[in-house]
Amino acid sequence: MSKIDPQLFSVHEHALEKEYETCPECGSELSVKHSQHGSFLGCNNYPNCQYTRPLVQHEAIDSQVIEGSECPECGNELAVKSGRFGIFIGCTHYPECHHIERPDHEDDDGVIACPQCHQGQLEHRTNRFGKNFYACNAYPKCKFLVNHKPVAQACPDCGFGILVSRKAAAGQRLECPQKTCKFKQQL
Repeated sequence: MSKIDPQLFSVHEHALEKEYETCPECGSELSVKHSQHGSFLGCNNYPNCQYTRPLVQHEAIDSQVIEGSECPECGNELAVKSGRFGIFIGCTHYPECHHIERPDHEDDDGVIACPQCHQGQLEHRTNRFGKNFYACNAYPKCKFLVNHKPVAQACPDCGFGILVSRKAAAGQRLECPQKTCKFKQQL
């Protein structure tokens, strides 16, 4: 039998301690409630008292100015900031200047032209859930995107402008992103 970690019980006991706190507004008991956005502490006298508090307190990151840095667009200093997609580097004069430093991805091999509009380039992006994808940087005009890493090589079967590199059970392979084309090649 494996050893039992005593820290698991102490974390559970601390959670139970929070469950039996009293409401600072009305004095009723607080209990752990659950919603689609996660767990929180709420007052048991709910319709009469609206008090809620997050179960886990997250540390707020204030923007920290990077000394000696310069925004390439407006010339002001850059700062480390916290946003809904995580920590990023942006201009200190935000409403006037929208400059954000893009992280360098070591897996990006180079510039790949958009195969649909032929004007933009495919860029690595991350959605709000943390999933990676590659989309055309001329976005409002061109809405082309692929979910796997693009390769600047035309499809030998249909002639589409790019292929995508994809992991499969048998290893890495190149595929055509067109749904009508069935081209697949093992690497």
